[in-house]
Amino acid sequence: MKVYKIAVIPGDGIGKEVVPAAIEVLDRVAELDGNFQFEWTYFPWGCDYYLEHGEMMPIDGIETLKQYDQIFLGAVGMPELVPDHISLWGLLIKIRREMKQSINVRPAKLLAGLESPLKNPRNFDITVVRENSEGEYSDSGGRIHQGADEIAIQNAIFTRKGTERAMRYAFELAKNSRGSVTSATKSNGLTYSMPFWDEIFEEVRKDYPEITTSVNHIDALAAFFVMKPHEFDVIVASNLFGDILTDLGGAIMGSIGIAPAANLNIEGEYPSMFEPVHGSAPDIAGKGIANPIGQIWTGKMMLDFIGQQKAGTQVLTAIEKTLASGIKTGDIGGTSTLGEVKESILSYL
Repeated sequence: MKVYKIAVIPGDGIGKEVVPAAIEVLDRVAELDGNFQFEWTYFPWGCDYYLEHGEMMPIDGIETLKQYDQIFLGAVGMPELVPDHISLWGLLIKIRREMKQSINVRPAKLLAGLESPLKNPRNFDITVVRENSEGEYSDSGGRIHQGADEIAIQNAIFTRKGTERAMRYAFELAKNSRGSVTSATKSNGLTYSMPFWDEIFEEVRKDYPEITTSVNHIDALAAFFVMKPHEFDVIVASNLFGDILTDLGGAIMGSIGIAPAANLNIEGEYPSMFEPVHGSAPDIAGKGIANPIGQIWTGKMMLDFIGQQKAGTQVLTAIEKTLASGIKTGDIGGTSTLGEVKESILSYL
């Protein structure tokens, strides 16, 4: 039997509630399959850890995580006590960067039983591949002078290697999807980075003649997410553009609270990290009303990544059957508790 060693970081707020619920679902689907199982190791890192130790994770935390197959993260953030730039750069982004998790993947799908705010969503099913290690979020720049002469410079850094890696991953995904890749660009406004991006996309697409391609400026693409999301399959985008599109994707699904994400080290050199898009939601933490679907769907993405696609499909089917039966938390128009949603998903499995 295959055993997967998973490092678990529940983190802050509702992460401490939704992570155990998702793990229960993943253990159940593994038990039903009978050919694999999980070995979970919990790490109490996050803002509570920072308040006690002055750091979000131990100095040897990255070396510790390298010993595991994958990382399962809940939520990070306690802004009333720990500034976001400390909590994010001290844990989430630190893991992404030092584990070389250069690809971020986020789906946006009209789930059965969930009402989209769009008038006619037409069963959209989009996967956004976001370059996750450089681009507009590169830690390069600075500030000089003071007062009226103060200057802030933020450098966007695009490498051929990083850009091409994200694009090729998107094309490979499209092979097993509907065979279409859209590139998000803004080469009519950003005179160096986006023409560079467009040139590499043109080169890469020639290696995939069976895949249909298109190129959209990011402002128009954001509008198309609202007007005709059903026309898109796989979208490849830079760090900033992908970040914006995926939050919009969560919104057109009906709630960003159900959206999953994967930070992938596709070379297999380090573990990948799986986390829901939602934050720590401290206002509802501890009340038992948080929506566990984002974390459970994130677990489905981890199942797919480790090669257990059958189990992953079963988890998503159980989620959709639960929603279709009317068992929903308050953020998506229901009255059910976290526990009731979890138990329903387990029963459908």
